[in-house]
Amino acid sequence: MLLIKNANIYDPRFIGTKNLLIGAGKILSIGDQISNKWIESESYIIDAKQKYLIPGIIDRHVHIIGGGGEGGFSSFAPPVQLSALLKGGVTTVVGVLGTDGVTKTIAQLLAKAKGLKEEGISSYICSGSYGIPSITLTGSIKKDIIFINEILGVKLALSDHRSSHVTLNELIRLASDVRMAGLISGKNACIHLHMGDEDNALQLVGEILSKTSLPITLFHPTHVGRNPKLQNEAFLFAKKGGTIDFTCGQNNIKQEILSISLKKAKQEGVPMEKITISSDGQGSWSIYNINGALQKIGISDVDTVLKQIQFEVMNGFMSLTEAISLATLNVAKALGLYPNKGCIQQGSDADLLILNTDLTLDTVIANGKIMVKEGKILQKGVYENE
Repeated sequence: MLLIKNANIYDPRFIGTKNLLIGAGKILSIGDQISNKWIESESYIIDAKQKYLIPGIIDRHVHIIGGGGEGGFSSFAPPVQLSALLKGGVTTVVGVLGTDGVTKTIAQLLAKAKGLKEEGISSYICSGSYGIPSITLTGSIKKDIIFINEILGVKLALSDHRSSHVTLNELIRLASDVRMAGLISGKNACIHLHMGDEDNALQLVGEILSKTSLPITLFHPTHVGRNPKLQNEAFLFAKKGGTIDFTCGQNNIKQEILSISLKKAKQEGVPMEKITISSDGQGSWSIYNINGALQKIGISDVDTVLKQIQFEVMNGFMSLTEAISLATLNVAKALGLYPNKGCIQQGSDADLLILNTDLTLDTVIANGKIMVKEGKILQKGVYENE
């Protein structure tokens, strides 16, 4: 048993200063007083007085086996380490492939996800990568989603020079398969759309929605803040009921740019519950010249979601409830993980963060186990150095 006392609890709404009891990886009770029937003599107690207790971050876009490869074989990014995720307050991660769907496989992706689960956090993946036909584990997108618990959908690139430049009919067929697989498996199966800089932006998705009865909830475009045209189309898409995902920046300048986009979305009446944020962690960022030649490449961090939350709140741009919803409740609902994930409720998974008053990370609890305490990592990956 684990008892957290005197915490200012955000579920993500502020519900007051309360106590919370954890057992068997679940939240057992929340209240002003915890009944003695729940508390065992061996209960471990954390006093979170004057601290914030929030849901653990769900990062829906991480290259858990490493992205990259656009600059040759030597440019492959390394796999993510458990400690890096924990430093970013990530208790649930969704692994995706990047540009390279040839040397990297869904089997490798799934194996890494299962490894992260063994190490203590919740982990899911998407099949596919940038191209068509989508690479799979079973030979079928339908079978992947239906039979593999960890697979939540399929990834595809649109409007990107590195994509397969999928046709309308190809995308309709893929969306139809994902829709049917979701119905059979009981999942909120989706097409996780990597969006590039080409002028077509979300045009194909719009055509599908106008020509078929496929629901808008199937399509989850990410990187939607990368240019003004795409961002404007994404805002319209979200107003119609779709979920859009922004990628968090690697520095203060990019944090400010994302903050401006989020403020604009709110001003223009975009439903904020339809917006999520993710890190693109352990993926490569790349810069190309006008001739399409690679000029520079680097690796994205996995702690940028927490940093964006801190930036928004500490600068007075968002309330804590608004900021954490982007990376917790909104993501959980979009991916069909709510109410097990993304909230603090009786019966929910005990994935929790304790933040100091300056929003620095104090404690990470994943599936009821303390992984980080007073800022010190207690649980590391099998092959991480001490």
